[in-house]
Order: sequence, then structure tokens, then C-alpha cells
Amino acid sequence: MHDMHDMAGTRGVGVSRSGMHGHHSHAAMIRDYWRRFVFSTILTVPILLLSPGIREAVGLETMFPGEDYMLVGLASLVYAYGGWPFIKGMFRELKRRIPGMMVLIGVAVSVAYFYSVFAALYSGGKSFFWELATLIDVMLLGHWVEMRSVMGASKALEEIARLLPSTARRLVDGGVEEVPVEELRPGDLVLVRPGEKIPVDGEVVEGASSVDESMLTGESMPVGKKPGDGVIAGSVNGEGSLTIRVLKTGRDTYVSQVIELVRRAQESRSRTQDLADKAALLLTVVALSGGAVTMAAWMLAGRSILFALERAVTVMVIACPHALGLAIPLVVAVSTSIAARQGFLVRMRDAFEKARLLDTVVFDKTGTLTKGEFGVTDILPLADMSSEEILRIAACLEARSEHPIAAGIVRAAEERGLKIRPAQSFKAMPGRGVEGVVEGRHYRLLSLQSLKEEISSRGLEELLEQGKTIVILLSDDKPLGAIGLADMVREESREAVETLREMGLRVAMLTGDNKGVAHWVAEQLGLDEYYAEVLPHEKAGIIAEMRRKGRRVAMVGDGINDAPALVEADVGIAIGAGTDVAIESADIVLVRNDPRDVASVIRLARKTYRKMVENLFWAAGYNAIAIPLAAGVLYSMGVLLTPAAGAALMSLSTVIVAVNARLLKP
Repeated sequence: MHDMHDMAGTRGVGVSRSGMHGHHSHAAMIRDYWRRFVFSTILTVPILLLSPGIREAVGLETMFPGEDYMLVGLASLVYAYGGWPFIKGMFRELKRRIPGMMVLIGVAVSVAYFYSVFAALYSGGKSFFWELATLIDVMLLGHWVEMRSVMGASKALEEIARLLPSTARRLVDGGVEEVPVEELRPGDLVLVRPGEKIPVDGEVVEGASSVDESMLTGESMPVGKKPGDGVIAGSVNGEGSLTIRVLKTGRDTYVSQVIELVRRAQESRSRTQDLADKAALLLTVVALSGGAVTMAAWMLAGRSILFALERAVTVMVIACPHALGLAIPLVVAVSTSIAARQGFLVRMRDAFEKARLLDTVVFDKTGTLTKGEFGVTDILPLADMSSEEILRIAACLEARSEHPIAAGIVRAAEERGLKIRPAQSFKAMPGRGVEGVVEGRHYRLLSLQSLKEEISSRGLEELLEQGKTIVILLSDDKPLGAIGLADMVREESREAVETLREMGLRVAMLTGDNKGVAHWVAEQLGLDEYYAEVLPHEKAGIIAEMRRKGRRVAMVGDGINDAPALVEADVGIAIGAGTDVAIESADIVLVRNDPRDVASVIRLARKTYRKMVENLFWAAGYNAIAIPLAAGVLYSMGVLLTPAAGAALMSLSTVIVAVNARLLKP
């Protein structure tokens, strides 16, 4: 099935246009296999009715003169149209000197066809037309099932490119003009209004705001920006307007470099050989050498060349079991269906098979192990005021704000059943906090950083060490209380980590967040190791280093910053609630936003592999019996396997393989 891998198994794509081309061509191949299967199956019905062996078995007489010619004509159509992908694949594999399933199928159908034409039209010997037709039908069906279960070319690069806005507001002579991003040049000034995406990599020259870079860097906390600070294309501006000087455009931008990282990692990714390919290579050697030895042995025994040739052809046709063509695809189809019911989608089958060998699972933090939203973890009174009152007043101040910290505070107050009345005279102070009047008293809720000169960090050392975000409630410049917030750890994450460790895997975390936050999360979950303040290209580098040390690594993530690492890992797993980029870069997609499903993936991969090995055993076991009998090993005892009897054994093997595949359980 190298041909199949060439068509559908690669992950490398170029720019978006070539990615689209790969996707469409894969879909076209699936449709092509289906058309060939339907055409061949329809013609197989009259071939069965016209075949002498079938007619003898059911007691049918010759139906009309010239039926041999009709049989040859129908079989020729099936061979030429239905068998073409295998003939083409056979020549491709031979050209590359890597014979596999395509060579085995191509040899079997070609030998059966040409010998049968000769037998039907000239020698009067037994033909193999119905075996030929059913073999092509089943192999086409097997390949169609397999291709349907494998996702085509990745669209990751297109999805990343879509993150960038196509236009920007350029400042010219005191006015503003909207221009395509491609027209911007280093040194240009652009205006970015609240809520808009930043179009280029640049430097803030005017204004203050907080910018959400979580999808690019993994930093969960919006980053405060003031004149002199750098900004990244694709990040989202918060509550203030920014004037930005363009520093990088086009290929030099951060997002473009991430695109290049993904592209390179995809192209350099090695492909594993299919189990069925290895079995097919062995059976190709067995079929060809067995056929040759059989023919030579019978001729040396004094039998006619026609008898020897018939025995040799029987061996070669029987050596290509229908069951081998279905052994892997049927298990893949069943496991893919089970996976979908369990809440994960298998995009790349070869990576899914490799999941059984994993020894390390690396999680992204934000949105994967954590909720990706701020929650209140600590409330510390700094004056004579209760924790609940501090939280209630803070929620009143933040009730009208859309900032992530505000949402976390309001949510915490609502969960505790506190009464929230929006503050009067509300005012947002970009990069610092908010102020307003609650029940006739003026309060401010400010970030600790903006207060460093006004307040000591008394009692806050532990929260600071944990990397938590701290806001201080003040009235008349007197600190009343401190609220600690953090990206909340999911309850499911604890169970996921525990289960994976019980299965014998190491669990690690990569994050763009600071070391304090990373250490706090790692302690909460009992992780084996963690890496903090990691940029996207460094994430891919850490995964690559783990693999160089001989570790089999899965990467689990949900952001653009994870895309290069997802591709670099042995198995890339995307959380379904994440970005399209992460999903398109991954081998497996978790539909539910639940890290516990990672253990389910690995468990199912192990069971799937065991079932594949069992099926290959049944498929190859058929050969161990059928080939010697077809060659005539027991001829002296009156036992000679006819093609029809061989086909019956073949059918039994196929049924066993199909039933065994269905026995796969989650």
C-alpha cells in the first residue's frame, strides 16, 4: 500500500493553494476508487454466471454460443478499469524497488488475467476470471475503506494565514486610509482600534491597551502594551486604541515564521511502513518463487507444461488473499468508528498506530490542562474587611468591564451568590485597572504592578511565587484587600494525568506562561516535568530533543503556538475546542475539550494494533495452508487444491478477518 501512502498519507503541504490541491486530489482519488469498485462489482455478476467452474458447481449448462468471448470481454474490462490502480501501483513500487501490496495484487491479477485469456481462447484449460474479478472488487473496496479513514493533505497553513487581517488602517498626513496589508512597509504607522486584530509585527508608538496573544504565544494573561512595547501580527487588541510602527511584514512576521516551521516539520516527517506492506512484501516473494518452483517441479516430474502452468498460476492467485487486503482497513474502519463515538477523530492512521508505543505525553497548558479563563484562587484581606466583601466590591467595580480578569472576578462573586450592583462613575484605566463609586464610596481596583511604589507585597510573596495575577482593592489610597487570580486547572486534568501515569507514561507540560504559573500548575497536577516561558519554535525544539533521546512523544495542544510541536511529535493531538490551525496540524482531534480522552486514544491504539496483528495472522495463515495444497504437495494422496476450493478457503479467511475486526471493543 505504498501507493496509498503516497496518495493520502503524507502530511506535507506547501502554501495554501497547494494544500487545497492536495485536499481536492485526495477526495478525487476516493471517488475514483468507489467508481471503479461499483463498475467492477456490477460486471462481476455476469462473470460469475459465465464462469465454467461456477456453472459446474451449481449445475448450469452452457447458456449460448460465444459465451467464452463475452467472458473474456467482461473480464478484460474489469482488469483494465478496476485493476488499473494496482497495475499502476505495481510499476511504481517496482520502479522504486520497494515491492509491497501493489506488486502482490498487480502480479496476481495480471497472471490470472493473461493465463485465463490464453486458457479460454486457446488451450481449453481452467480459467480464473471469477477469482480475478472478485479479487479486484475486494481490493478496491479495501483501499476505498482505508482512504476514507485517512484524512488528506493538511490545511493548517491556510488556517494560520486566515488569522491575519487582510487590511490595515495606515496613518497618512493626519488622516487614516484603509490599505491591503501587503502594501504596508517597515516604518509605516497603523492604527488599531479596540477589539481589532493587529495586522503586522511592530512597536507601539502611542496609546495603551492590553493585547490577547494567547493564540500565538500561549500566554493566558492579556499583555499590557505601552509606547516602546512590541506587538505581534494576529494578536487581538483589547480596550484601548494603539498606534503601531510597522517593523516586519510578509515573510518576516512571527506568524509567517510559524507557518514555515509547520511546513518544514510536515515535510521532514518520516512515514512508517504499513504492517500489511511488510506482509505483502513477504507474500510477493512467496507467490513468485512458489509459482516458479511449482512449475519447475511439475515439469521435472514429467507433467505437461499446461498442467505445470495451471498449478503455478493457482499458487500465485491463491497467494494473494482477499483477507490481507481487508485485514488492516477493516480494523481501521472499526477503530475509527469507535474513536468517533468516544469523542476523538483519527486524521492520520499511521500516527494513531504509533500511539501504542508512546512513553511520554506532553500537554500545552492554556486551554488544555487549564480552562483558559481566569478564576479567583485567593482573597487576602489587608484591612478590616471580610473576603466576601472584598470580592463583592471588586465585582461591582468590574461588572461593566470586558477584561478577562474582570470576567473572572464577576464569575467568582456570582458563584458565591453575592449581590452585584455595577459601580457608578466607572472609569477604566488601560494597563492599570478600574475605578468607580460603590454604595457612595470611591474605590479603585488596580494591578499590583501598577502599585509597586505605593504598596509593599506583604503576605503576597507566595502568590507572586506562584505567578498568579494580583489585583489590589483600595479606597482613599488605603489597601483593603488583594485578590489572586490564575488560569484555573481543569478537574479532568488531574484524572487524565493520574490515568496516564498508571499506564506507565511520563507526563510533561509546555507553556508560554511564566515559571511561577507553570510550577504552580505542575504541583497541582503532579506532573513529571514542565517547561515554562517557551516560544513556539522552542516547543518544537523541545519535542525534537525528547525524540532524539529515544522517547516516543505525543503532544497535546490547542493553539497556533502548538502547531509546530504538534507536527514535530510522534503523535499530535489537538483539543477540539482549540483553533483550526491546531486541529489541522494534528493526527488526532479530541472533539470534547477533555484531556482524559488522551488515555482513551492510547488504549484504543494498543487494542487496534493487537487486532491488526491477529487479522494478519488469519490472513497469512490461510496462505500457509493453501499454497502448499495448491502447489500439489499432497497430490500423491489425491489431494489437489482447485482454484474454486482455494477461493472457498479464501472466503473463509476473509469472513474470519471481518468478524475479528468487528470484535474490537473500546
